[in-house]
Amino acid sequence: MGRRGSAVASGVVGEGDDQHGARGQRDELSTGIRAGIVAYVVWGLLTIFWKQLSAFDAIELIGWRVLFATVVMAAIVTARGRWSVLTAALRTPTVLARLTLAALLLTANWTCYVIAVTDGRVLETALGYFMAPLGTMVLGIVVLHERPTTLQRLAMACGAVAVVVLTVSYGRPPVLALVIAVSWSLYGLLKRQVPLSAVESLAGETFVLLVPAIAVVAVLAAGSGSIPATATAADWALVTLTGAVTAGPLLLFAVAAQRVPFTILGPLQYLVPTINFLLGWLLYHESIPAVRLLGFALVWLALAATTIDRLRGAAAPAGGVVPRYAPTRTG
Repeated sequence: MGRRGSAVASGVVGEGDDQHGARGQRDELSTGIRAGIVAYVVWGLLTIFWKQLSAFDAIELIGWRVLFATVVMAAIVTARGRWSVLTAALRTPTVLARLTLAALLLTANWTCYVIAVTDGRVLETALGYFMAPLGTMVLGIVVLHERPTTLQRLAMACGAVAVVVLTVSYGRPPVLALVIAVSWSLYGLLKRQVPLSAVESLAGETFVLLVPAIAVVAVLAAGSGSIPATATAADWALVTLTGAVTAGPLLLFAVAAQRVPFTILGPLQYLVPTINFLLGWLLYHESIPAVRLLGFALVWLALAATTIDRLRGAAAPAGGVVPRYAPTRTG
């Protein structure tokens, strides 16, 4: 009787542990999804934030963004107690080289995005971030020698035709969109080779950019229309917040990346260009002629094909463990 009672008790405890563990996993997933959605929504709505600074030079804005982002990231690294890890990485030549290249790509991405927003070309930013996953797919095939599936070939064909259609629509190649897409795709590929978390990696990138940013700010400050010369108190408040709006979504994304499977987190990234598209169209009343809409439609068709292909290939390995998405993004 004692053995049977012990076995039953043991079984009950085990079942309770399993239920508690499953509930904990659901809570973790729910927390991660909420954090991911908030991060992507904030990234999308940052277009409104940058639009308020349209009176200033985009290059100067990026300089100030790097300065304030460096301060915020230094505070975060201090709070997390990760200075030893970061300094060790910065002292490693290969890691420092990758961080430097990543910083340059991020600067190109940020600059083109801010130029597009402040110049009334929000739809072009949406196009760039819609095209970025297609760029990532192409890099996987060309650089990592992955074999393209039928759906991936369809996506690449749609993307190529879309560029031609959009070039006809704009009367020029959508240069800013292409640079945004290419720089973001290359940045994502490079980040996979940096042995740091998303937060630490961005901190390292801002530290690498600090001296050039100081030089940019110092040189442009002498202009008659510079931020120090013309900014109001409200403008300075927004400029100061550029560091926080850079780091805040990243921290939320880091929470999501540790808890949410790639099959869920991946499609969520389309929230950013979707919000930008709606803002450009509905809030800022940018023109969308039929030919341009056709170009976007081709990009959306390509994204649908890649999403379906990704979901098909996302079968869980033995044991039912779903692979998790690595935190490679720091937008």
